[in-house]
Amino acid sequence: MESKLYPPVGFHFDVTFGFRSKVANDMYFQSVSGLNYSLQTDTLKEGGENRFEHVIPVRNKCSDLVLRRGIFKSGDTQITEWCLQAFNNFEFSPVDIVINLLNEQHKPLMTWNVHHAWPKSWKVADLNADKGEILIETFELNYNYFTFK
Repeated sequence: MESKLYPPVGFHFDVTFGFRSKVANDMYFQSVSGLNYSLQTDTLKEGGENRFEHVIPVRNKCSDLVLRRGIFKSGDTQITEWCLQAFNNFEFSPVDIVINLLNEQHKPLMTWNVHHAWPKSWKVADLNADKGEILIETFELNYNYFTFK
């Protein structure tokens, strides 16, 4: 039985891109960050009032969405191909992304719908013979906004 007294854990989630992938594991990520809103502000100086300035909200701004996972072999990942299409050919195909926080029965507890995402950066971790770590790739995506339910 699901308890409503405790906050949910943040390690059980799934990510779905707005396109189908050839490989099921293509959508598995180690971490997701950047689901942030902030308000940009403007300062208004009032004539004759020297004690303070008025700070007014102007617009919302979202952070970059950052997705991390173990790297896939070239040709086995639709997401990397989507990014490389943007970087190599400057052909951007923005997609919507759904991020679900899951409960113990693998059903969504919370859902973030990220709108109009496009690749801004793709990074591969350092190759290092001294460490026996999984090679991680990081995707940084720009997006317009997200909705939360």
